[in-house]
Amino acid sequence: MNILGKILGGVFNRKKDDAPTPAPASAQAAPAAPTPVTSASATAPQPEPVDVAGILDFKNSVRDQKLNWRTSIVDLMKLVGLESSLAERKELADELGYTGDKSDSATMNIWLHKQVMLKIADNGGQLPRDM
Repeated sequence: MNILGKILGGVFNRKKDDAPTPAPASAQAAPAAPTPVTSASATAPQPEPVDVAGILDFKNSVRDQKLNWRTSIVDLMKLVGLESSLAERKELADELGYTGDKSDSATMNIWLHKQVMLKIADNGGQLPRDM
């Protein structure tokens, strides 16, 4: 699994071997009458929004060392249980298509944090407006 996938898994509490939860027995009891397929019903359902700030703030609250995940890619990676070394961040930068100078780690880190927040939002994560 790539680093972004690991971050998303840590944020959304998913593991790569998580199976989808089965539907309740009552929903499986009787098949529904077939409905015609329309363009609206043919699209995949949108996932329910996930309160990312609530999840990460809770994870942060149970730690001895408090992390600033809202602005720091290093702290975000630590909070979800990943190694946050420069080598890992450079690999993440490659995954996300960073074209800047990777030796300028401060600029790269700011870009990485912004991109990861966008990817979290793209995957159903609900973030505070100021992020």
